[in-house]
Amino acid sequence: MAERVHPHDSPPPAPALDETFSDSSETALKPAPTYSEKPAPQPGTYVIHVPKDQVYRVPPPENTRRYKNLAGRGNRRPPCCLCFCWFLALTAIFLVLVAVAAGIFYLVVKPESPNYSVNAIAIRGLNLTTATSSSLILTVAPEFDVTVRADNPNDKIGIHYQKDSSVQIYYTDVKLCNGALPAFYQPSNNVTVFRTALKGTRIELSNRVKSSLVEAQTRGNVPLELKIRAPVKIKVGSVKTWTITIKVDCDLTVDKLTANAKIISNECDYGVDLW
Repeated sequence: MAERVHPHDSPPPAPALDETFSDSSETALKPAPTYSEKPAPQPGTYVIHVPKDQVYRVPPPENTRRYKNLAGRGNRRPPCCLCFCWFLALTAIFLVLVAVAAGIFYLVVKPESPNYSVNAIAIRGLNLTTATSSSLILTVAPEFDVTVRADNPNDKIGIHYQKDSSVQIYYTDVKLCNGALPAFYQPSNNVTVFRTALKGTRIELSNRVKSSLVEAQTRGNVPLELKIRAPVKIKVGSVKTWTITIKVDCDLTVDKLTANAKIISNECDYGVDLW
């Protein structure tokens, strides 16, 4: 707290020396009392003592302007940082809207994946008995007639099968033939069975592959792999999606490589490429 101090009265005048004293007097004079070197306050004024920790320093005007500039500069963000923050915010909002729309679509439409299977297969042009034991390479031109069953179990979804599809059959890593699916529309809750003809031209079988095929046919257990890649458009009501690709991979086992071959086992996996 500040303390108010009353001014002191002016100091009394120094006593005058008696002129009767002689300069040669041996009596010692007492020294005059000393007073503070600080100037005495004027009459009617006060001296206020303020504690040091309560003294606030006021900067000069030029320092005040500089402080305001530096303080304002610290709160500012560069334009690139602001653009990046806006981009992240808009991206987050877009993802949230997409997730909400996908959830509503799933609850309303309740989509189910279609099912695929191979019902029958007929093989021609793959006669391995004509090859001689001395030949290292056997060139064949096989033909496969494959009957595929496509089941669409959805209540509100139709499938438009587009052109430029591909169907291939492999034995181990050797492609035996290839072809395409017909273009058609499959409505909801529909089962479509279609036949596709696959052909191979100048397929070369090494001695190892030929021997493996002969041995598998002798056992009555020939493993084959069927690969289907079909571009389709999904139709929900009157709305069609962009083109997506259906991928079907089937592991087949037949008893022989002839026109009346029978399917022993048939397992198909289904996948989708959205872009």
